[in-house]
Amino acid sequence: MTMPVSRRTLLPRPSKSTALTAAALVAACASLTAACGVIPGSAGESGEDPVTVMTWAPEKTKATNKPGVPAMAQAYARWVNANGGIDGRELKVITCNDHNDPVGAADCARKAVDMKVAAVVGSYSQHGRSFLSPLEVAGIPYIGGYGVTDEEFSSPLSYPVNGGEPALMAGNGRQLAARCERVSLVRPDTIAGDDLPGLLDAGLAEGHRSPSADIRAPEDGTDYTAQAEQALERAGTGGCVTAALGERTDTFYDSYRRTEDAYPTARISSVLGSVDQSLVDRTGGGNGPYEGAYLTGWYPAAGDPRWDDMHEVIRRQAFGDNRVDPTDAGVQTTWIAYTVLKQTIESLDGGEVSSRTLRRALDKGLKVETGGLTPTLSWRFKDMLAASDFPRLVNADVTFQMVRDGRLVPARKGFVNVSKTLEQVK
Repeated sequence: MTMPVSRRTLLPRPSKSTALTAAALVAACASLTAACGVIPGSAGESGEDPVTVMTWAPEKTKATNKPGVPAMAQAYARWVNANGGIDGRELKVITCNDHNDPVGAADCARKAVDMKVAAVVGSYSQHGRSFLSPLEVAGIPYIGGYGVTDEEFSSPLSYPVNGGEPALMAGNGRQLAARCERVSLVRPDTIAGDDLPGLLDAGLAEGHRSPSADIRAPEDGTDYTAQAEQALERAGTGGCVTAALGERTDTFYDSYRRTEDAYPTARISSVLGSVDQSLVDRTGGGNGPYEGAYLTGWYPAAGDPRWDDMHEVIRRQAFGDNRVDPTDAGVQTTWIAYTVLKQTIESLDGGEVSSRTLRRALDKGLKVETGGLTPTLSWRFKDMLAASDFPRLVNADVTFQMVRDGRLVPARKGFVNVSKTLEQVK
């Protein structure tokens, strides 16, 4: 380890010509600040080393794509650096495409280790086993992942900011139990998808409803007519069909629309991340197929004023970048994850910023405020859910929303806590 130079270390006295040259450079920088690479009020003035982190997500794949996640991370970095950095330190964000496969996820994690990042922040990947092992060996914290894998709620180096798929599906069951006599669930035929029926059914059981009809569908399908027919038949009159297929949810409901006339009427439902405001807008708004749909999310509706700060950052730093959709749950989660990172760094009071010091601050019970977008976040042992399958889950709040007049609006005020529901999942 290189030791810092003592202030008492004797250095050679600069010559008169050297001093004059330095003075001239200082004068030049004073009149041409941008030419010297330092903008007044920007990160870098304090001389502190930059904080390097990584954000990854799948892009340009045939299944799930989340390009807004790394794009939001880069916009956040531009914003904080234009305003003095985080506690005077420049924030450097390295991005990586995990290609939606285990090899790509592991490659991103190894790149994070090789780059000696302080943390992986606000990322999306379906391959927790592949990326968390390299991070655990290197001691790199995983802050605010999307929450799509079980490992994000069990790894001691994971610091989730939402309840992930478990909270969404349990909450969706709670929401639909009050409205639907029977429920058909259309979900991906994947390892991650295999967990969804049990979660949904735990929520339905709290409303004294029967378990859902579990209908598997290919993650990268282009036509879901067979699944739509099965879902409608099993839901029946007074029932609901809920789909959690990510980007393929709209493809499913397109097949559903072509099929529903031949079957009893059913209400439709989904979770945020599979359906969002931009999708509702693209498909006709109030005159489209999602009018009246029930949706479960982690956060307040996209039009809520608590998102105003994020909207302003996107407007200033990502204007015209159509990857950054403020209604996308991945973009929203990345914003919250970087809020956690910022407050964690600031809690160090100018001390060393590293993977070790970030972990220590988070493990000691740092309380993070997100402006009401989540409850106060803290990752002490006593803050975690008493559920063996999700021991790292600290935020079990969800929101019930619906599409009314083409807008996603609250179907119920405030948050709904599903911690007891998750504790009962078998």
